[in-house]
Amino acid sequence: MKESLAITGEDSPMANLILSVMGAFAEFERALIRERQCEGIAVAKQRGAYRGRKRSLSDEMIAELHRRAAAGERKAAIARELGISRETLYQYLRAAT
Repeated sequence: MKESLAITGEDSPMANLILSVMGAFAEFERALIRERQCEGIAVAKQRGAYRGRKRSLSDEMIAELHRRAAAGERKAAIARELGISRETLYQYLRAAT
C-alpha cells in the first residue's frame, strides 16, 4: 500500500521482488505443513491408529470369492453380487497369492 504497487502483470522490479518473496514464504510454509503432517502420520502408525480403510468383505466372503473365481465364474458377476468393484475383487485375489 505504501509503495502504491499494483501487481498487474507489468515488469516492475518492485512487483517482481514482492511476488518472489511472497512465493518463497508460501513454499516455506507448505514445506513446514507437509513435514508436520508426515511426523503426525508416523506417530499415528506407531500408536496403531493409522491402519487404513476397513475390509469390505468378511473372511467367509473372501473364501467364497476365491472358490468361485477358481471355478471359472466371471469376475464381473462375482463382484456385482458381492457389492464390490472388479478392482477390489482383483486386489483380494492378488493378496491371497
